[in-house]
Amino acid sequence: MEARASAHHIRISARKARLVADLIRGKSVEEALSILALTQKKASPILRKVMLSASANVRFMDDGGHPLPDARIYVKQILINEGPTMKRIRPRSQGRAFSIFKRTAHIDITVAADV
Repeated sequence: MEARASAHHIRISARKARLVADLIRGKSVEEALSILALTQKKASPILRKVMLSASANVRFMDDGGHPLPDARIYVKQILINEGPTMKRIRPRSQGRAFSIFKRTAHIDITVAADV
């Protein structure tokens, strides 16, 4: 049994978010949430929020049973892809223009339950 959660157009570069995603890939949700709580990166609270959504999706997927504990749910897959890039221009000296790229990311987390 597996479930997904996603967040799109998040204002962080995909490269920086992948650094945090590599720390929690393949771990149980309980362990991953504790790692994210102690990681001081901008992507940590974003990934935590998406992971809590995915674990809630799989936890209550079973119709009549009791909810699953976080220790039995693990992170099966994390995909962090690039989203659209906002392009801005900053004026520079001697009439030149300097490009600024404000990058976004799409985050997809798939969790599965050990049954």
